[in-house]
Amino acid sequence: MVVLLLADDDSGGDGPRRLTSEEASRLAMARFRNYEARGRAVTITVPGAAGELTVTGAVDYRRKVGYGVVHGTGRNRSSDGLIQWTPSAVRVHPMADAPAHAPASPPRSGWHDRPPLAAGSALDTALSIALGLGGDRPDNAELLSQNGAAWWGRERVAGKRVDVMTGPSSPDRSGTAGNVRYWIDSDGAMHRVRVTVESQPEPVVIDFDTHPYVPVKPAPTAAPAR
Repeated sequence: MVVLLLADDDSGGDGPRRLTSEEASRLAMARFRNYEARGRAVTITVPGAAGELTVTGAVDYRRKVGYGVVHGTGRNRSSDGLIQWTPSAVRVHPMADAPAHAPASPPRSGWHDRPPLAAGSALDTALSIALGLGGDRPDNAELLSQNGAAWWGRERVAGKRVDVMTGPSSPDRSGTAGNVRYWIDSDGAMHRVRVTVESQPEPVVIDFDTHPYVPVKPAPTAAPAR
């Protein structure tokens, strides 16, 4: 899947510039909006030297669990199949002919568990990022502005007018302001997030509401991955 990050005729702006107080407040609310919604439908596009991976599914931001189907583009199909993930585990169900969308009820067998990889896996990094886009309270709007968050412009995503903003520097890594870019509407809802990932030439892209949201059901007990 190719995600186009193009502005349309309604785009505009003289960014980058510092966020206004209203923009900072919307950005601060964005992760909490996902938590308020309980869950969001997502399409996660993961770059890679061997080809692109696309995860089409959903994230439950209350329970911190995601579920979807993985498809490879320009690569072999060894990674294709169903996937369910939490902060502490990745559960995979390989499929030679994976469906376009994951079944609402996960299969009762065929699952294998493994721990998430902290480094060296763009897929696991993308899954962790997706889970982190929800929080049970708003972020600190004042700190966002103080630590380098910025406004870059205005675009439309799926017909919705949004502001494009970049996040602040990571608390433990200075100089990382701008590594995360958000497409935020007037209510503070996320429509797209783009994240620069180490060792990858292209960013991870997470698009929201690309298909109907289906609540995430837990997969049956899995066997350890071999």
